[in-house]
Amino acid sequence: MLRPPPRRRISLPQPPKSQNLSWAEGRVTREDRRALLGHAAATLWFTGMSGSGKSTLAHALEHELLRRGVSAYVLDGDRLRQGLNANLGFSREDRSENIRRVGEVAKLFTDAGQLVLAAFISPYRVDRAAVREIFDPGDFIEVFVDCPLETCEERDVKGLYRRARAGEVSEFTGVSAPYEPPERPEIVVRTHENALEPCVDQLLDELVDRGIIEGSRGRAPGALTRR
Repeated sequence: MLRPPPRRRISLPQPPKSQNLSWAEGRVTREDRRALLGHAAATLWFTGMSGSGKSTLAHALEHELLRRGVSAYVLDGDRLRQGLNANLGFSREDRSENIRRVGEVAKLFTDAGQLVLAAFISPYRVDRAAVREIFDPGDFIEVFVDCPLETCEERDVKGLYRRARAGEVSEFTGVSAPYEPPERPEIVVRTHENALEPCVDQLLDELVDRGIIEGSRGRAPGALTRR
């Protein structure tokens, strides 16, 4: 049975320009959504340099979660920059606004009961901290995809490192712009030391241990079947 949620104060990271706004509280609670979907909601925030494996790992995890009946969705940097954030570049200010918008989208998805897999370089600690601040405790899980710059450059799937070294791409993280690794991430995945499947296993185990999804730790037979 749906119950009216308790009243709660809403803390906004920055005040809206318009003052003629009010918060419309719905009647569906987080508990109602969890009962319907069969799992909790959270945002896994994958951060790391280009080529570290963030998107590959997020999509592989999404596939396995859906196979288990968990409603999950990947938010990917390149995709959002072709739509919602198409008007943003790669200056310090634009990068911050990019992450701010993505954080708000991830929070909406989480409130809707989804398991969000957000894969973004998000190079600055202050921006990631600002996103964490808008989430309820435990809803934001920082995943540091730890991979040395040398390995990322060797992979260079998109050819961006080569172009950045040649001066064809400006403000490129790891070459002409900084990357600030997390100081206390909830999860560290080392993609240069492990293949894709063990990395997915590690994340699944974390989700089970945290009570976000149910089931046994690790993958069941047939997981990550390529289509």
